[in-house]
Order: sequence, then C-alpha cells, then structure tokens
Amino acid sequence: MEQFNTVLRQLLNFIPRREFESIVFNEKGNRYVKRYNCWSQLTTMLYAQASDKDSLRDIITGLSTQRNHWYHLGIVNIARSTLAHANAHRSYQIYEQLFYGLLDRSHRQIEGRRFRFKNKLYSLDSTTIDLCLSLFDWARFRTTKGAIKMHCLYSHQLKVPDQIIITDGKKSDIRVAKNNDWPLELDSILAVDRGYIDYKYLKTLDSKGVFFVTRAKENMKSALIGQHKFCNKYGVLADKKIKLKGYFSAQKYPDMLRLVVFRDKETAKVYRFLTNNFKLAASSIAKIYKSRWEIEIFFKWIKQNLKIKTFMGTSKNAVLTQIWIAMIYMLLLTYIKFQTRCKYSLLEFTRIIKSTIFDRKDLIDLLNIDLNRLGLTQLWLPNT
Repeated sequence: MEQFNTVLRQLLNFIPRREFESIVFNEKGNRYVKRYNCWSQLTTMLYAQASDKDSLRDIITGLSTQRNHWYHLGIVNIARSTLAHANAHRSYQIYEQLFYGLLDRSHRQIEGRRFRFKNKLYSLDSTTIDLCLSLFDWARFRTTKGAIKMHCLYSHQLKVPDQIIITDGKKSDIRVAKNNDWPLELDSILAVDRGYIDYKYLKTLDSKGVFFVTRAKENMKSALIGQHKFCNKYGVLADKKIKLKGYFSAQKYPDMLRLVVFRDKETAKVYRFLTNNFKLAASSIAKIYKSRWEIEIFFKWIKQNLKIKTFMGTSKNAVLTQIWIAMIYMLLLTYIKFQTRCKYSLLEFTRIIKSTIFDRKDLIDLLNIDLNRLGLTQLWLPNT
C-alpha cells in the first residue's frame, strides 16, 4: 500500500518553496533566527487555520500531539512565546507577497479558460472586521470601538480577490478606490454599489477603458438624450441614454451614460442601473450587478470559516500576519478545488481538511468521498 504524506504536507507542497525563501531573504525574515524560521511560522499558522484553532495555547497543544509529523512539515521546535514573538515582529509583508505570488500562478493556470462573459468581471467592496479597542488601540474606529477594513477587488473568474487592501476602519470605500491603482484591464467590467458613486472616479474608469455597473442614486439629476435598443423582456422596463444634469456632476462626467430600469420578478422591486456599457443587453447589465452578491457571500464565508475575527496577537503586525495567512489558505483551497473540479463546496472542502489534517491520505482521493453514501449530507451542509 502506498504511503502518502499528511494532508497538511500535501497542502504545503502547493506553495513554491524557492519563491517563498526568496521573499523571506529580501524581507530579512530569518535574521537572527536559530530554529523557528518563517517556513515553520507559515506551517504553524496554516495548521491553525485548517484545524480551526482559537488561541496560541490551542495551537501548541494540538501540534505537540503530532510530534512524529514535525520532520515532514519542516518544524524543528515550537513554543507559545516563540510563535507570539514571530507573529508580532516578523513582517506581515512576507505573507502578503506570498499571497500575490500564488495568485499570479493561479492566473497563469486559468488563462484561456472559458468564462460566461468575454470581458473580465470584477466587484469592488469592503468588509469591516471589529476589534476590541482596549486590546487593539492602534485600530481606533469610534470612541469605544476598534476596527479595520478589508477592501477587495473580487474576480468572478477566479472566485477570489484579485487585490486586497487593509486599512483602518475610518477609511471610506470611495477614498480607497480613488487612491489605489486596481489591476483592471482594458474592457473589463467593474460592479460596485452606490457607495462608490463619485462621478469623477467613474470618469477615470471610463477613460481607462473600464466598464462600470452600479445602481443610480435616487436624487440623480439627468437629461434624456434618447432611447437605447429597448427590449421589453426579462424584466427590463426602460433602457435610456442620458447625461448628468447637475452643474458639478456634469463637469465631472460630461459624457453620455446608460440608464437601465429593471424589475426583479421574484421581489417585484424596481432597480435603476447606471453604466457606460452600450453593447451588452439590458438584462445582462442587471445580471452583472446581481452577480456582485458573490463578494458579499465571500466576505460572509471568510468570517465564518477563517480565523480573521479572533486574533492570536494584539499588535498590528500579528493581526495582518494572521489575515494574510488566512487568505493564503483560502487561495490554496480554491486553487485545488478549481484544478480538480471538485464537486463539493468550499465549506465542505474546509471541513474535510479539518477532519483529516494529519491523516496520511491522498488529497485527491479525499475529494472523491461520497458524502451521500456515508449518510453525512446534513452534517456537511452550511448553516446558512
């Protein structure tokens, strides 16, 4: 019988070790380190994510029962104080760079794969992670509350964020959107909610050849220029060509825009969508904005299934280290699921990994487990 490495070791095999060591060298991550290096730290924190550990003591206790696997994982020695010191003082940028390195590899793997839109589709949004102000005094949000914000450019093709920016909780979404250079290609489509409506910013997107889809503000003043190719189907009530009428709005966005009025058949609610795309059908514009909910589901999933709400350190570096390693774990699972065409949801996949983290089983075989046959269907269903 073939003897496999542990499931955790197989997950680590997806991380390019040479690229990681190059990042560590450039960031001087292993400077003055004798035994517990950056690879050991990454392995330990990935184990914490995969096994759903809540504290440093819980991590050390769990790993102490698996000493016979340390050699294969690259761990030599570990103590709670050592892990706490590493998280607090080793630059989180090591793991941020590793995330983007893995993301770049994922891009190359899916290049040329079919997608429902010819244009690349993105959503831009943020989520707030609440923190206790008395412990995380560097993350002041309100008088008695601390928080940080995770701003994500979500790729609907990859099903993961294409870029993540973490700021303090006070930063507004539109300010972060305007002050950062997002990797949006020519003819890509960006779906945003009304919090990102700044006509100067929308004009900047248009000048870069990026299409945007958002919901029009209720108080938007506009002048009707003419009718677009109206099709009274699929819930489309109107399809108009307009220009902004307000003095400052017209100066910021002087060009023509498209206003699509759509009624949702399920809720009977009427929506008004604003876009600079005049090629796609009106029903497609409505579907693009509806797909923006994928990023909301993504935010909900990472908060429920990754350790980014309870932190194992109080310094800013420790918090960001934990967040970036959580994102690395999420990306690894998404990449494996995509490449193997795994039929299970990401939630089911994470629960399978959690239950078998130190088993010597082939990861591919685990993805072929028939949960219905085992009578575990209800056990693996999400709670939402």
